[in-house]
Amino acid sequence: MHSLKRLFVAMSVAVPLLGLSSAFHVAPVHAAESSIYSYMATAQPVWAKHGMVSSQEALATRAGVEILKLGGNAVDAAVAVGFALAVTLPRAGNIGGGGFMLVHLAEPNKTIAIDYREMAPSKAHRDLFINEHGDAVAKLSREHGLAVGVPGTVMGMELALKKYGTMTLKQVMAAAIKMADEGITVTQDLSTSLIGVKRRITQWPSSAEIFYKTDGSNYQVGENFKQTELAHSLSLIAKLGSKGFYQGETAQKLVKAVQGAGGIMTLEDLKKYNVVERKPVTGDYRGYKIVSMPPPSSGGVHIIEMLNILETFPIDKLGHNTAATLHLMAESMRRAYADRSEYLGDPDFYKVPVQALTSKDYASKLAGQIKINKATPSSEIKPGKLAPYESNQTTHYSVVDKWGNAVSNTYTLNFSYGSGLVAKGTGILLNNEMDDFSAKPGTPNGYGLVGGEANSVEGNKRPLSSMSPTIVMKDGKPFIITGSPGGSRIITTTMQIIMNVIDHDLNIAEATTAPRMHHQWLPDVLRVEQSLNRDTIDLLEAKGHKVNVSRAMGSTQSIMVTDQGVFGSSDPRRTGALTLGY
Repeated sequence: MHSLKRLFVAMSVAVPLLGLSSAFHVAPVHAAESSIYSYMATAQPVWAKHGMVSSQEALATRAGVEILKLGGNAVDAAVAVGFALAVTLPRAGNIGGGGFMLVHLAEPNKTIAIDYREMAPSKAHRDLFINEHGDAVAKLSREHGLAVGVPGTVMGMELALKKYGTMTLKQVMAAAIKMADEGITVTQDLSTSLIGVKRRITQWPSSAEIFYKTDGSNYQVGENFKQTELAHSLSLIAKLGSKGFYQGETAQKLVKAVQGAGGIMTLEDLKKYNVVERKPVTGDYRGYKIVSMPPPSSGGVHIIEMLNILETFPIDKLGHNTAATLHLMAESMRRAYADRSEYLGDPDFYKVPVQALTSKDYASKLAGQIKINKATPSSEIKPGKLAPYESNQTTHYSVVDKWGNAVSNTYTLNFSYGSGLVAKGTGILLNNEMDDFSAKPGTPNGYGLVGGEANSVEGNKRPLSSMSPTIVMKDGKPFIITGSPGGSRIITTTMQIIMNVIDHDLNIAEATTAPRMHHQWLPDVLRVEQSLNRDTIDLLEAKGHKVNVSRAMGSTQSIMVTDQGVFGSSDPRRTGALTLGY
């Protein structure tokens, strides 16, 4: 039975009549007795009648829902959430980073991909992170002024609001400014993350004075955490728009901080930053339309490539998370990631063969290489040049409104708290997104990954990313809005949400909580979460997979839109998230 029927109809519920032998009989339930929750389900989603926000931080979610209640649309709420996360989830939410936003407009039934990814400063060049011995120096691309790409978040949010929203920056930013100025209560999640990155942050005095007490001690759970300088920077944006960030006092302070840390960003780089609206990459999977982010995201292309391969197999018959299904998924992943390494980069600098990679014919050829009962060693698959490491500390959120508009947004500072550098006087954390370029094409970086020519460092270029905000369409309308952080695992995590619903009939909460796996071609390892059962792992190893039980993958924030209402689920893998509707 289709997942929606299973979700809304209490199929197998018959309240037993006490004392009767029919207590174990499952009585049929008629449509008139439909329920929004199924007693067959092992996890229940959040339900709402009108609209919904799903994000990784509760206060930011509430800020977005309040905008929806005031009559704002999905874009208004999404921009409110984006600015709020810069205050409440500083390790990933940001105005000093960048990302990707998919906007679906119910009228005129159109989806737009907004690329506000960071750009390399104009003076950046191929050997920016190479020392005199010809080796890549990791610290230069991670904890240095050279690590900072020109931020795109502020202009991305402004463009989305101006073109597709209905409210003003002042209205949608009010909550973020208030929280920064008056302070937020320190959660366990915030406290733990700040303790974990203390070494990296405290190497910058301007950052230490923001995120730790004057005596150097940590903020404790339950204490008030104010960010008055950030409140001022946000107020300038609310008043002046993006000019309040890319020009004037904020811009001058950003450049001073970056150059003071050895970087090459200039006022002209900030002034010339531009957002690009791109055509989403689309595909078809078992009758559903997949809409995702095009390059410089590698996510959309390879989600579609993998789904195209898997569509040739009877995944629903093989079963959810069985060894047979996971084997086929792993084989599709290793082939897609091999392609990712060789063919993906900034489309403004490199011709990316999107149509070829997402064609059904190509997928059919790849599917033909897969052996049902034997893993293909990655060494036997055409080698390319792997894209660079990308941090887990990205964040995704999804929004839908009562008119049928939807937003899927993923943005990041790259590493947790980015470079760790706060531009003095601004409260703004700066990204270390330059590390997403291939520092030295053809050689491994510190994580054992090899970068390709398509993603080499170049002035004004955008680094390759795995961020994959995605919308699945059913009958021409948004059905699933999803995405995740997780570095290279973003792509496979997002794909598994889609497969869990379409192939395996799970509701959005079950699809979210289900165990995950990941293969990225090199290293030749199949990563699985610890909740995957041991028998399945044994069967995978018998097929030749090298299985490694690894840390939890992703933090999906997903919404499903149905005739019975809006259903959503925040990933239980991270604390502090909230899905809420009205």
